[in-house]
Amino acid sequence: MKREGAEEFAIAGHRIAPGQRFQFDLPAASLYTNTPLNMPIEVIHGKRRGPVLLVCAGIHGDELNGVEIIRRLRAMRGLNNLRGTLVLVPVVNLFGFIHQSRYLPDRRDLNRCFPGREQGSLGSRVAHLFFEEVVTRCTHVIDLHTAAIHRDNLPQIRAALDEPGVREMAMGFKIPVIINSGLIQNSLRQAAGSLGLPVITYEAGEALRLDERAIVTGVRGIVSVMRSLQMLATRRIKTVPAEPYIATSSKWFRAPSDGLFRPVAKLGTRVKAGDTLGVVATPFADGEELLASPVNGIVVGITNLPLVNAGEALFHVAQFHRSTAVEDEIAAHGSNIEEDRLFDIEAVSPFPQDTQQT
Repeated sequence: MKREGAEEFAIAGHRIAPGQRFQFDLPAASLYTNTPLNMPIEVIHGKRRGPVLLVCAGIHGDELNGVEIIRRLRAMRGLNNLRGTLVLVPVVNLFGFIHQSRYLPDRRDLNRCFPGREQGSLGSRVAHLFFEEVVTRCTHVIDLHTAAIHRDNLPQIRAALDEPGVREMAMGFKIPVIINSGLIQNSLRQAAGSLGLPVITYEAGEALRLDERAIVTGVRGIVSVMRSLQMLATRRIKTVPAEPYIATSSKWFRAPSDGLFRPVAKLGTRVKAGDTLGVVATPFADGEELLASPVNGIVVGITNLPLVNAGEALFHVAQFHRSTAVEDEIAAHGSNIEEDRLFDIEAVSPFPQDTQQT
C-alpha cells in the first residue's frame, strides 16, 4: 500500500520538511552597484503527498495584479491542510518590477527567453535560473499576467487545451472565458509544456494597476484549481465558481485611422456583427470613422489610451457558440465576486505567524 505521508521537498538547494512553510531568496543577479537582486520564493509543503503547484507572477515586471493575488493567497489559513506542495513566486522579473517596466534592462521580454541559457543574455540567464531551480521541481503551473500597458483584459484563462492535463486545469479555474491559445516559442508555457508540465495563464486587468475584481477572481480561481487537483480536501477556503466557456477563436480589431479613440463597446459585453466598437476622429475633423465588429462575440480586451495610430489594436473579441450565455455568465460571476468577502481588503486573513525564513 502506497504511503500518504510526504517526503522532504528539495528546491534551489533547500530541503523542506513535510508540514513546513519556508521562505528564501534565490540570487538572480546584481544591480550596477553590485547590490544583490534576489527572487523571493515561498514553499508551503503539505504533510501528505500530492501535486507540486507553482503559482508565479511578475514575469513582466509591470504586471501587478498577480503579485497581489499571491499575497492574498498565501494568507489563507486553510493552506495548513494542504495535500502536496504550493510554490509561490510573486515577482520573477525583479529588474522590470523595480523599474515599473515589462522588460529587462536589455529590453528583452523574459517570457520569450525560456528555457534560457546559463551563459546567455541577461534575460536568458534569469529564465534559465528560474526554470532550472524552480519550474522543473513542479508538476503544474499557473502563470499570472495582465494586459500590456494602456490595455485592459477581461479575466480569462489562456491555455493550449490539447496538451496533457491542461484542459482539466483550465476548466478547474471556473471562470467564464477560456481561450484556446497556442504555445508561443520560448514562452514559459512552451518551455514547461515541453517537459510535460500542464500550464495555464490567467490574464486579467491592466499593467501598473491593481484591479480588485481581477485579483479576487484570480485568488478564487487558483483555490478552485487546487481543489480540482485534490490539494485541498476541506471547504474552509471559499471558491466563486462559474460555468466555463471555450472560445472558438479570437481576434484583435484595429484603428481605421489616426486620431482620438472613443470606445463604445465595453469589456465583457456581447457585440454582434456590424455593431460599432469604437469611434476615431482627429481634432479638426468634421466627421468620425467608426470601427464596426465584423463578427459576433465577447469583448475580452480593450485599449484604454485614447491616442491611436492607424492599425493599432483596439478591441480583442472572442467568438463563442453561445455568446449570450457567456455574457450572462460574465455578469453573474462579476456580481458574485463583488459580493465576496475577499473583495473587502480588510477581510483578508492575517498572515501566518509560523513562516520560517532565511
